[in-house]
Amino acid sequence: MPTPSSRPSSKQPASWAYAEQFVPEDEVLQRARARAAELGVEAVSPGVAATLTVLAAAARARTVVEVGTGTGVSLLSLLRGTGEDGVVTTIDPDGEAQRAAREAVTEDGIRSNRARFINGRALEVLPRLTDAAYDLVLLDGDERENSAYLEQAHRLLRAGGLLVVDDALWKGRVTDPAARDASTAAQREVARVVLEDGNWFPTLVPSGDGLLLAVKNG
Repeated sequence: MPTPSSRPSSKQPASWAYAEQFVPEDEVLQRARARAAELGVEAVSPGVAATLTVLAAAARARTVVEVGTGTGVSLLSLLRGTGEDGVVTTIDPDGEAQRAAREAVTEDGIRSNRARFINGRALEVLPRLTDAAYDLVLLDGDERENSAYLEQAHRLLRAGGLLVVDDALWKGRVTDPAARDASTAAQREVARVVLEDGNWFPTLVPSGDGLLLAVKNG
């Protein structure tokens, strides 16, 4: 079941929709996506989910931090890319959504110790995690807090680790100079910092509602 972010708008070409649906989702992911719709939680788009699996596999990620568990669509995608020994620490204040995500992990036959669920606000949890101990960090929580998440992500990632920021184009508003709401401004600021501060090798990918990718430079 597609989420709003997985549906092409009038400004998005048919090729975008083709790319978003290029990798078919299995029943486990479909059920996790359906639970997101039931709970009013926005899941990553199918294209983003497939990209997360590829990124985790390409980076040979074994330790991952996810800000924003949702009902487990992105969590499953990351776990599938990390391999049998990968562990994803996933943070979310929504206990009901995390229970749904646990169910998805069980349905997928993934060992429970590979998904470390932490119920709480990311800005309270992230500072307690170990420096330079993670291969990949996904930011998909409260976009208005992304600048603070970014500081923590840089601390948590090892040299050469991968940062992924979802919704980097924020409903297409980031490119609109007239859009000055807090969420849009926050996403613009994170992109600016990643691009300009010299600590990252960045790129922006138009998958889903935009994925900002950056490798930690040293």
